[in-house]
Amino acid sequence: MYTDKTLVCRDCGQEFTFTASEQAFYAEKGFTNEPSRCKACRDAHKAQRNSGEPRKMYDVVCAACGNPCKVPFEPKGDRPVYCSECFNKQRQQ
Repeated sequence: MYTDKTLVCRDCGQEFTFTASEQAFYAEKGFTNEPSRCKACRDAHKAQRNSGEPRKMYDVVCAACGNPCKVPFEPKGDRPVYCSECFNKQRQQ
C-alpha cells in the first residue's frame, strides 16, 4: 500500500527516507502532513523546545465563552482562539 519516499529536510537540506511503515503509522494516527525534518533535525528541534525554559504563553480571550485564557502560540487575529474547554468542545463536533 505504501512505498518509501525520499523527502528533503527543511532545516539541513539533506534527503531522508519516509518509510512505508512510517507512512502507515502517520495514517493510523490521522496525521495528514508528511514530516518536514529528518530524524536528527527533529531530535534537535525537540531538544531545543524542551530545554527547560518555560514555554511562552499568550493572553487571549476565548472566542466562544469570552473568558480570559493563555495559549502557547501567538494569535494572528485571522482565526478564532478558544480556551482549552471550548477547543475540546469544537473538536468533538
